[in-house]
Formats: sequence, C-alpha cells, structure tokens
Amino acid sequence: MSSITTHVLDTSTGRPASGVTLILAKGSGGGWATVGRGATDLDGRCAKLLKGKLKMGTYRLTFGVASYFKRARQTAFYPSVSIVFTVRDTRHHHVPLLLSPWGYSTYRGS
Repeated sequence: MSSITTHVLDTSTGRPASGVTLILAKGSGGGWATVGRGATDLDGRCAKLLKGKLKMGTYRLTFGVASYFKRARQTAFYPSVSIVFTVRDTRHHHVPLLLSPWGYSTYRGS
C-alpha cells in the first residue's frame, strides 16, 4: 500500500528528533480533514501515519516541535512546522524535516 512517511532530524544536535507529534490532514472543500496522527519514534521516524488509502490531493503535515524543544531544554522560534504538499500519484511519499531551534528545511524524500 502506498503511504506518507516522515523522518525528523535535529540538525543542531545531529540526532533524530524523537517524540515529535504529527498531524496529517488532507485538503477538503476549502478546509482540512485529519487523516492521520502519530509521533516520531526513537529514530525520528513515523512510518504509519496515514490511516486508510493514499489518495491524490493536497496534504498538510504538521509537526508539533514546541514540546520536543521544551524536553530538550531549548528555546525555539517555531512552535510548529506545517508542510503543505501535493500528491499527484499513489507512489510512496516521504516528507523529511531537518530541524533546528531557529529554522527548518524539507524535501521530497524516497
């Protein structure tokens, strides 16, 4: 089954970011419908995020990073990070997040 997965790396420590909460939503009629929830594991990964079948459309993956940085006793600029992306086919979609207290970047992974 095709899916949406993620991997969060804390670039300020060079380590995986574990325990980051995730909400996956699909664009629906001008709003967003939640289609999955999860959290990153000890390796910073979440492999079972999407509940149900992957459908084409626009998705939003929101990372709750405030609690992660609070546990690490770091002050962070972004309390959450939302990545909006378009699924145009039913292949596997991997959406990694490279994170630091003061910035982030993302890309289409494999």
